[in-house]
Amino acid sequence: MSFGPRLFFSSTAKIMSSVSKKFKSNPPKIGTHDGTFHCDEILACFLLKSLPDFKDAEIVRSRKDEVLNECDIVVDVGGIYDPKSSRFDHHQQSFQETFSSLRPEFGDKFDVRLSSAGLIYVHYGEEAIQEIYKQHFNEKLSERNLKVIYRKLYESLIREIDGIDNGVPMFEGEPKYTISSHLSNRVKRFLPSWEVKNVDYTAQFHKALDYVGEELVEKLVNYKSWLNARNHVVEAVENASTVHESGEILELKTFCPWKDHLQDVEKEFGIENIPKYVLFQDTDSFRVICVPNSPTSFVCRKFLHINWRGLRDEELQKCSGVEDAVFVHASGFIGGAKSREGALKMAIESLCGDYCN
Repeated sequence: MSFGPRLFFSSTAKIMSSVSKKFKSNPPKIGTHDGTFHCDEILACFLLKSLPDFKDAEIVRSRKDEVLNECDIVVDVGGIYDPKSSRFDHHQQSFQETFSSLRPEFGDKFDVRLSSAGLIYVHYGEEAIQEIYKQHFNEKLSERNLKVIYRKLYESLIREIDGIDNGVPMFEGEPKYTISSHLSNRVKRFLPSWEVKNVDYTAQFHKALDYVGEELVEKLVNYKSWLNARNHVVEAVENASTVHESGEILELKTFCPWKDHLQDVEKEFGIENIPKYVLFQDTDSFRVICVPNSPTSFVCRKFLHINWRGLRDEELQKCSGVEDAVFVHASGFIGGAKSREGALKMAIESLCGDYCN
């Protein structure tokens, strides 16, 4: 049984367009509003300044049309969303775009109205991510991995900023407690107190820009390890038929955090709910662990053999017929043997049904 990748991002053409190099000024200008600043336009500006064409850009803060019209790109001000003219505001009543409406190839669950951060991310996020990875790892992400990271970063950071900026509640009803440590609130610390006069808002804006940028880059750098684990899971899925013809037993050549990745990889390859067990080496022995219904669930798709649960060593070996079997947990979610062949046999026998040879 062999599987080919069914890429979840392949159905729709890219919306991202290259930044025009015919700038009105040198260095180019990024326009945004003056006065009180927020996390969304700060992040939007940082993403733009991550791009080669805008790395030396001047950030111009104003609400005057004559000033904004001289900028090469404008975010979070001006009342216009028009990518062709590089205008990216989201405050006008007519604007109802979401990540899913503009990038439907990533699914329909991202239905939070976009802020300026989300808008710039939709159009230039992939390019920005590639530049950040190039600077920190001196490598280019594959198209598949770029799409995975792009979706992951929106889901874990950008969507939060979109929701907070637009006043979108996380759920219905009143929360039992509030979260005050999120990035949008931390940006507020850079705003001057109402009791302080004559503060340079632009200087504070740039301090916040550095702060937000550092957090975003740190998040992307940490995703490198997360992505490496996903690559191991992809390899295990691609090689599943070489482990067992059913395709229901995966083998990790290198153990890594795999539960958070497997269901997404299954969707990508069109094999939802097929894998039942995962093999991996644990120091001097091998483990077979059951795939849970969800990453945090204690309920598995198929537990290990019911007659083996709670047995160890000789008793287990006699019951299972696996000469080097070591243990099976009382709940049946994990077991082990001294050899790979023994762990694999435990998985195969458990697939066959609840009987004891």
